[in-house]
Amino acid sequence: MIKAVLFSLFKKPATTRYPYVKSGAIKGSRGKIKFSAEKCVGCKLCMRDCPAKAITIRQTEDKKIVAEIDLGKCIFCGQCVDSCLKKALAVTDEFELAELNSGKLKVILNVAPKENPEK
Repeated sequence: MIKAVLFSLFKKPATTRYPYVKSGAIKGSRGKIKFSAEKCVGCKLCMRDCPAKAITIRQTEDKKIVAEIDLGKCIFCGQCVDSCLKKALAVTDEFELAELNSGKLKVILNVAPKENPEK
């Protein structure tokens, strides 16, 4: 046992100081979903293929397509990205998505900014 203790004294630690020293995402990992409304045709194939039912595609009153992704339900499998024929969905390497408020996990993508009523 003394041999193992002495050996570990001169060895570099295997852990990192993660919250304080940020590390990049591992290559090939799947993170937050990115949505491009310009490419989307509203076929909702991604919505039907999602095993967790975490994505909803809808049209607004002014005929704009909006994606609503519930990150609390999403299992980050990438099935919605693979099934999108127009490549309107993409996987990013953003992986730090933890929230204390579960309401913030529901993300609405590509919503037009609200008009200023004063104008």
